[in-house]
Amino acid sequence: MSASTSDARVDHACLTVHGPDQPGLVAAITEWIARHEGNIVSLDQYSSDPEGGDFFERVVFHRAGLSSSLDDLREDLEALLAPYGMEHRLTDQSIPKRMAILASTSDHCLLELLWRHRRGELPVTIPMVISNHTNTAEDVRSFGIPFFHVPSQGPDKSAAEARIVELLAGNVDFVVLARYMQILSDSFLEKVGVPVINIHHSFLPAFIGAAPYRKAWERGVKLIGATSHYVTKDLDEGPIIEQDVARVTHAHTAADLQARGAYVERAVLSRAVQWHAEDRVIRHGNHTIVF
Repeated sequence: MSASTSDARVDHACLTVHGPDQPGLVAAITEWIARHEGNIVSLDQYSSDPEGGDFFERVVFHRAGLSSSLDDLREDLEALLAPYGMEHRLTDQSIPKRMAILASTSDHCLLELLWRHRRGELPVTIPMVISNHTNTAEDVRSFGIPFFHVPSQGPDKSAAEARIVELLAGNVDFVVLARYMQILSDSFLEKVGVPVINIHHSFLPAFIGAAPYRKAWERGVKLIGATSHYVTKDLDEGPIIEQDVARVTHAHTAADLQARGAYVERAVLSRAVQWHAEDRVIRHGNHTIVF
């Protein structure tokens, strides 16, 4: 994240809240912000049903001297929301999230994220890129980002996963799979302990697994797409953050579909990463609310 972008977020806090909908929530939260001399910059909210539904809110506010008062703010917020049974998260927006990237041989999603990061478009730092191949090493290092090669061959991936966990431990806030073509074990996800975002090169739930563009071409589709979602123990079934599509015709080959799909993948993954980094995504079961 560039210095100018970071400076613009100094003394800005983001509060996300979700739980059972009930009267008085918005008033209580806005009054709490005012009582702590905060000034609301943006506020988004959604209720699935005003009678017995779920309530979701994201509010960004400015408060002078935020960093020195965060502990007091969080303590008071806990007391405020406890009677409502609300889950919440309060973050300092001037502190970029640490994002590790896992990649394989395809470089389009990886390079898109590195380029956007260098331009200051993503509010993250990138402490490392990890790959099971070496073909992107020089490109990654040209961005001034450490590259780690962790081979992953054969049916037993435990040694590779253990090494990746060792690299990630305590160093990242979330992980992005930029076309990392390895299936992660339940044990790995548990040990990493941070959100993992994937880009799936098809419009889920259709054409899951290998060679989706070939499958889509064989089916004669008129739309192709990409899906970015959180990774869970159920393969390609985690909460969806973002999707998009592109039109194709009978004249496009399977290679054409793959090339066209790469553009969609890059855009979809970049938006999902940005929204997660800006605390715009609230997970709710297998759904997401994206403000």
